[in-house]
Amino acid sequence: MSTTTVTLSKPLDVRLSRLAQATKKSKSYFIQEALERVIEDLEDAYLAEKEYEEFLKSGEEAIPIEEMEKKLGLAD
Repeated sequence: MSTTTVTLSKPLDVRLSRLAQATKKSKSYFIQEALERVIEDLEDAYLAEKEYEEFLKSGEEAIPIEEMEKKLGLAD
């Protein structure tokens, strides 16, 4: 484990403190939980954006979704 200092707004700190008290869990627990969820989403978004940019630079032609569905046997 490592330690990182984070400055929270007063309203956010109050909400976090109430949640921690009501659930008998630490504020650190909820901060870590929130960061894990958000970072996973950010990783997905940024990696997808990077791949899309590389696709655009490649000059490859896009395959229409209908055609891909047929190739994969997913068409109705």
